[in-house]
Amino acid sequence: MTVKTPSRKGQGDHWTDGGQDYSAYRPTYPAALADALAALAPETGLAVDAGCGTGQLSTLLAGRFDRVIATDISGDQIANATAAKGVTYHVAPAEQIPAGAQDVDLITVAQAAHWLDLDAFYGEAKRVARPGAVMALISYGVLTIDGPLQQRFQDFYWRDLKDFWPPERRHVETGYADLYFPFEPIAPPSLHIERDWDLRTFLGYLDTWSAVKAAYRADRSKPVADFHAAAHEMWPDEDARQRITWPLNLRLGRL
Repeated sequence: MTVKTPSRKGQGDHWTDGGQDYSAYRPTYPAALADALAALAPETGLAVDAGCGTGQLSTLLAGRFDRVIATDISGDQIANATAAKGVTYHVAPAEQIPAGAQDVDLITVAQAAHWLDLDAFYGEAKRVARPGAVMALISYGVLTIDGPLQQRFQDFYWRDLKDFWPPERRHVETGYADLYFPFEPIAPPSLHIERDWDLRTFLGYLDTWSAVKAAYRADRSKPVADFHAAAHEMWPDEDARQRITWPLNLRLGRL
């Protein structure tokens, strides 16, 4: 099923294109996250991954649930999504879940809850959730990188790109702790994402950021170019792999 819908809250500005780079460079989630969510769900029949992007979490959930419905408002993201057995992708807003009443065991939103109309989304979640279903808002925060580039990266993120981040980004920086969440809370596990990346992959990931795209659109790309130059100077060797770590933040609740 394909549902076409207009963008809202600026989503189309950020994610209308770039799905191929998003698929190539955005980090996937640890298997332990899917294991924890499946263990909390009342059953493992059906999961919904709203705002799925190119399926980084959807494909993990497919190994734990019989079926996964993955939705994203961006047709380009869905066109570049990773196929997996049991996963059905839909171009649809998170506030319109293509599932029947009380059919869903788990509803996830990974790195996208800050874009949603939460009242409408939660109302739709309550419609499709079976009793005891789990809601999971997932975000990964600002990365750390081993080695001398860390301080230069912090300056790039917090200072050089300050004027280009959309205001919704602050919710990611706070781990979604300040988002409206009217569900019985579940204590989250302590998890993080780790990757060993070469320089090309690291810079490719940075170029998927909404703030970097905004800087390019505004013809103010010098801070990005300066950081690329610094990274080339400070990286041990372009093919050398450096450890990148992101804190993984979860808001979990039972419907």
